[in-house]
Parts: sequence; structure tokens; C-alpha cells
Amino acid sequence: MNKEIETLIQDFYEHDYILNEELATSVFLLKNLEKPLLLEGNPGVGKTMLAKTLAEHLGTDLIRLQCYEGLDVSTTIYEWNYQKQLLHIKLFEQETDKLALQNQIFGMDYVLQRPLLQSISADKPVVLLIDEIDRADEEFEAYLLELLSDFQISIPELGTISAKSKPLVILTSNRTRELSDALRRRCLYHWVDFPSKAGEIDIIAKKLPNIDEELATQVVTFIHNLRKSSLHKPPGIAESLDWAKTLLLMNQTNITDEIVKTTIGSVLKHKDDVEFVRNKSVQEFLYPIG
Repeated sequence: MNKEIETLIQDFYEHDYILNEELATSVFLLKNLEKPLLLEGNPGVGKTMLAKTLAEHLGTDLIRLQCYEGLDVSTTIYEWNYQKQLLHIKLFEQETDKLALQNQIFGMDYVLQRPLLQSISADKPVVLLIDEIDRADEEFEAYLLELLSDFQISIPELGTISAKSKPLVILTSNRTRELSDALRRRCLYHWVDFPSKAGEIDIIAKKLPNIDEELATQVVTFIHNLRKSSLHKPPGIAESLDWAKTLLLMNQTNITDEIVKTTIGSVLKHKDDVEFVRNKSVQEFLYPIG
């Protein structure tokens, strides 16, 4: 294994994030090829947390753009500070050189920077997280292509603004819709799956060093088998941790039918899913047949 990748895995582990070799390689390439990294996977597999941990690893800022339907330039790139512009016009309304006045009020001093512009205007490389890009409109992807390809943004009144320092860009998607080929071509790609049982036990042990190994094993086994069921919203790693913390708080050493019924709200967030589990026994999830 590449020495830098080994170091990356170790440093992420010290920041409480367990990287496998494949994902660590993707992060290594993100850092060294200066290409955005698209992470796809089910909700709760740690995509967003990876970006946060990368920022900690690099000792830099994390700039996050949370995507949703209806995103536009004014919420993602820039907006003019109209109040400041009007104040400037009032102060210099006797100015005879109108062109000079126009050039003054349409300068960077009058721009309210939004996440995408902030990321290329930073004095040192930052981590730019474009979270849940699949929730945004397809039209929004067109705004991103120039940034993802050339690390620059065009503003009609100002021209092209190139990055002072190139951000490390991570995009995440839960695959609620298919992303365009144009966006995919500009990115490195990694599918982030749920960890193996052993991997998830390691995560819980790392986050909760006081947990008994048998209880951690039961939590992970139960949840892994839950994920194989037809649920509205399968639990993620965060739910595994929440449940393990809950069981520790309640001084549990084993998972029982009674404790499942009273604490399953730490794991499942849909009424039908909760009823599904409450109508089954613990044994069906800890020791399934077949």
C-alpha cells in the first residue's frame, strides 16, 4: 500500500473515522489530482462525515452547500449587496463620471459571497462539500460545471473569477435521481457502502471505548439484519451509534425484546418500520434462519 495512503488511514482513524483502503485511495487521488470526488451511497454511510474529517485532517475550513430543490445563483454563488450599493450611490450622487461610479459599485466589495464563490476566494485550500447534489434541480448542475472543471466562476458584471487556491471538492448523492454524465465526467467516483460487521463494530468501539464487545456485536448484528429487511428508511451508522449509546446509558449488557420495544426509536424513524420490528422477536434479528 502507498505510504501516503497508509498515513491517511491512520490520521483519519485518529479523527474517529475508519477508512478502508479503497476509500482512502479515492481521498488520496482527490488531494493529488485536484479533481472533485463524487461519493454516492445510501443515507447514513458516512459521506458527509468524510468531508468534515478531511477538513480536520488538513487543518482547513469546511464550506458546506446543502442542496435542495430550487437552488439558484443568489444562494450558491453570489448576490449583490444592494443596500451598500445604494449607500455608495447616495454618497457620490454628484459624481460626474457615471462610468467610474458604475465600476465602483459593481466591484467585489459589493458582492455577498455564497459557498461556491467563498470556496475559490479563500486564501488557502478549503474543503468544499456540495451535500446531496441529487436533491438539487438538474439546472443547478450546469452552474457547477465551470467550477468543477476549471475552478473558476463567471459573474456577468465582473468577468471570470479564478480560484486563489483550488478547493478540495466533495459531492455527495443518495441517488434520489440520476446525475448528468457531464457532472460525472468531471469527478472521481466512489460508491460508499455500509461497512462490514467487523468494520462497524470497530467504529462503535472507537467511538464508545467503554462498550462491551458482546453488546457492540449484538447491536451491529441486529442492525445489519434490519438493513436486509424491507424498511422505509434503513438505519445508518449514526443510528448504530445512537442505539449503542442508549443501551450503555440504560446499563444494558444484552439486547432483549423489552429493550428493543422501548428504545427502537433510536434506530428507526418511520412508524411502519417501528411496528415491523416490535412485532418480531430479538432472536429473529440476532440469529436469523437462512
